[in-house]
Amino acid sequence: MPAYVLPDLDYDYGDLHPTISGEINELHHSKHHAAYVKGSNDTLEKIGTAREAGDFGNIVGLETTLAFHLAGHTLHALWWKNLSPDGGDKPTGELAAAIDEHFGSFDNMRKHMTAVSGTIQGSGWGVLAWDPVGSRLIIQQLKDHHSNLSIATTPLLVFDTWEHAYYLQYRNVKTDYLDRLWNIVNWADVTKRFEDARAGTLHGLTLPA
Repeated sequence: MPAYVLPDLDYDYGDLHPTISGEINELHHSKHHAAYVKGSNDTLEKIGTAREAGDFGNIVGLETTLAFHLAGHTLHALWWKNLSPDGGDKPTGELAAAIDEHFGSFDNMRKHMTAVSGTIQGSGWGVLAWDPVGSRLIIQQLKDHHSNLSIATTPLLVFDTWEHAYYLQYRNVKTDYLDRLWNIVNWADVTKRFEDARAGTLHGLTLPA
């Protein structure tokens, strides 16, 4: 059995329209995300073959490839859970209080997250994360899938800014895409991840249940 499996979505591809079209979601999930799952499993198999043969001449490249595909799979699994046709508005409770504490207000956090997501050079992700070292919420700019992200932090909300996530619908106007993403944020999912991360029961890029 493969180590990693493409997860089913909690909604139909067209349910996030008009923010994200059904065509984009179908391609994004069934082609792009599926490719990261396959890449993870294929690379694990190659690493296993190298280990059995005692030949680690290509291990650096294999480990880099595994990091790319596995982080891509994990971030996309989180991405689908972070979105909902019933999403939007603002968080409440302790997450809202933490956002006010660490960013001054929800509007400040939203502007910060949008700016971080919109200014990535090339492909990547905007990430609202819990930092257990400083016991605080932080926003990070993640290039590609797996580089320059603090190893201790736990992503709570991720915005996919790879072109495959928006270009068919928004073309080069990425700012419109990012502004409209807030209309479908699943704050119930983000809040659950926040509570688990703060309690120490969710770590790093842990896959959502």
